[in-house]
Amino acid sequence: MSTRRVDRIPDGLTRRARAFVGTHGVRVAVRPVEDHRQWWLERDVPAAVIDLMAAFQARWGGLLLPPAPQYDGGPRHLDPDSPEQDPAGWWFEAGAQRTAVPYAFLVGPSGEFGIQGYEWAPLHATVEGWVESLALAHHASLGAKQITRLVGDDVDGIDLSRYEPVREVRGLADTWWRGPDSLVSVYSGEATAMASPRGRAALVYSGLDDWGLRGGVDDDA
Repeated sequence: MSTRRVDRIPDGLTRRARAFVGTHGVRVAVRPVEDHRQWWLERDVPAAVIDLMAAFQARWGGLLLPPAPQYDGGPRHLDPDSPEQDPAGWWFEAGAQRTAVPYAFLVGPSGEFGIQGYEWAPLHATVEGWVESLALAHHASLGAKQITRLVGDDVDGIDLSRYEPVREVRGLADTWWRGPDSLVSVYSGEATAMASPRGRAALVYSGLDDWGLRGGVDDDA
């Protein structure tokens, strides 16, 4: 697999996420969407959907980032494939699994990034939100004095009353919360996609200073 540095970082990311992608990301060679266009058209995939996949590939295609702390690391790298339709609209694969997990990583009809198991679980409202969550997990892990993992019903014991949502991750099933000296990530995607409440998980990054809490990102990011 040939790789190269990320010389073009997608816009729309915070400074923290841009630094993360530029420092830790690489691009791997991928086959252009256009090579499959005629094959998909012959199978009644609308041209507009193929255009969306081509746009996704131009922006994200081949981007390989460090593994996520959940979902066994997330996609191996980002690359669109396998468009499918259901009553809600058209979907396509966001990238092949990094490990053997029982669900696929998809981009939904409204651009959501999520997983499809028994059910559809949109994790973030945009692909940018997924990348922001990876960047924040990396950033928090560097500054935290302690990282605590909770699973299942224990997640309900986290008191978030003094926390505010971290907006830049555009959280849906998965959310991030910022408190006085800690960050909390809550992962509910597997619980939804696999109909398993015990699949919920949370990570508490405690003992953070202001830089650790925000990494140069202001409240309006």
